[in-house]
Amino acid sequence: MARKFLYFVTAMIVLAIAALLAYRLYGTELMRIAMVPSETFQAQRKAPANIYARKILWLARPDRPGNPALWTPEGYAPGTPGTGAAIFFIHPTSYISRDHWNAPIDDPETNARAELFLRGQASAFNGAGDIWAPRYRQATFGAFLTSEADSERALALAYGDVTAAFDRFLKEAGPTRPIILAGHSQGALHLTRLLRDRIATDPKLKARIVAAYVVGWPVSRVTDLPRMGLAECRSDDQTGCILSWESFAEPADPSLVVETYDRTTGFDGQPRKGTPMICTNPLTGTADAGAPATANLGTLVPSADLSSATLSIGNVPARCGDRGILLIGEGPDLGPYVLPGNNYHVYDYPLFWANVRADANRRLAAFTR
Repeated sequence: MARKFLYFVTAMIVLAIAALLAYRLYGTELMRIAMVPSETFQAQRKAPANIYARKILWLARPDRPGNPALWTPEGYAPGTPGTGAAIFFIHPTSYISRDHWNAPIDDPETNARAELFLRGQASAFNGAGDIWAPRYRQATFGAFLTSEADSERALALAYGDVTAAFDRFLKEAGPTRPIILAGHSQGALHLTRLLRDRIATDPKLKARIVAAYVVGWPVSRVTDLPRMGLAECRSDDQTGCILSWESFAEPADPSLVVETYDRTTGFDGQPRKGTPMICTNPLTGTADAGAPATANLGTLVPSADLSSATLSIGNVPARCGDRGILLIGEGPDLGPYVLPGNNYHVYDYPLFWANVRADANRRLAAFTR
């Protein structure tokens, strides 16, 4: 377990360093030059129907030996297999090369990093049910630094894989089991589209959703939420709703996120500029709330030599600030890998690991009642 956590921390470091050093050394424009692929987008075949029946295409699933999503820190254990909810988790960007716009599905380094993220993020849900997490031809990190049409094509290809995996997930989960949806960063972006395209248009499927954790990606209350099929989670035991947050320590400078958000168009075709983002406080499970550090049930933190993992209890507060940014005070010392602007994006789940776990279990209990 200690080695698994070491790998997880290493993965976070790799991604954070890539962004942080590029930004500090090159600035925004030169960072794009350094990270955005120089090749023209190469069209690829759409994911064939039923291809995700192949178990090798899943990073996590209940019957996979060595399932990385089953990792837990000391004092915690996964739930009983086959019980609780079926959980569909979409991992964040783990492909940072500028060689291609999309990750090769069988790239070992990329998939290894993705597995490590499952240990630190998806593991928060393993007490609530069984987790399925697909490999997919994710867009590279540099695709988020440009508005080029090739970037949209890369994201569309990735989303096509996610939808194909979701179809298989529904077959594996069965027709009646409760469902939890979750993702982070690029995974959360794809989840917003999945909610818009699949959940909002299917009343029977919508009725099975316990909650959707759209973490590390902004969701506009005005231009996005009405088209996503679910309400915003306003109370801590509400079901059939969406949670979302983006973590910044103070003093916070979320300008890179906000300026990009303000330049985009929402799901209703209207500009997102000036509209508030959903902000769920993961310490309380409620919207637009504040909570002291004493409400934090446990932040996932590595030991000084990165040889083990512990939960630091009661050390990280959280409150929703202007425009929907989640503010965490001075921020814990998780190492020198915080992104520009005091952005704790890499740690959106680990900061509140135990609270997310309790939140999912509480909402599932309310749903099954």
